[in-house]
Amino acid sequence: MTHLKSLAIAATAALLLASPVRADDRYEIFNFGKLFGGSGNMSTAGSSSFGRHTVSIDPRYAPGTIVIRTSERRLYYVTARGQAIQYGIGVGRQGFQWSGVKTVSAKKEWPSWTPPSQMLRRRPDLPRYMPGGIDNPLGARAMYLGSSLYRIHGSNEPETIGQAVSSGCFRMTNEDVVDLYNRVRVGATVYVLR
Repeated sequence: MTHLKSLAIAATAALLLASPVRADDRYEIFNFGKLFGGSGNMSTAGSSSFGRHTVSIDPRYAPGTIVIRTSERRLYYVTARGQAIQYGIGVGRQGFQWSGVKTVSAKKEWPSWTPPSQMLRRRPDLPRYMPGGIDNPLGARAMYLGSSLYRIHGSNEPETIGQAVSSGCFRMTNEDVVDLYNRVRVGATVYVLR
């Protein structure tokens, strides 16, 4: 039975790795090594060298606020005046970085993904829709930023945390995005700084 299980896992891996579908213009949605551990079990949490921890922050930011510093590749969730939880993030690649003030307009668990028309023009090979789940490039959770195309979302590619790789969204490990999702409220202010 173990041999059959190994063959099934290997066949699944071959199909996933052969897929031309990509989460953005550069990185694959499917990464078999991140989805399955050595035992063949599915994994939703990734790790990165950008672990979360409590830090000091400018006290002008109110509790419940999110501050994103693109150049630092860090997101800060303000827990009290002058105090925040710092998370590592992936940011937009050159030409796709932005700054401004938004609000969290919606939160979704295991969100579905519909690539925006701008992305489909660059990458017509992308699927038109992907249901939520472990294979989805938005990961375990997503927080939508106003009426923009941008989100703070999870990722099945923890190696991209700390990198400038996205089309303008902010990526977190699935473990970190679940932690943030449980803290942040719809309507929270998000400051995106360069």
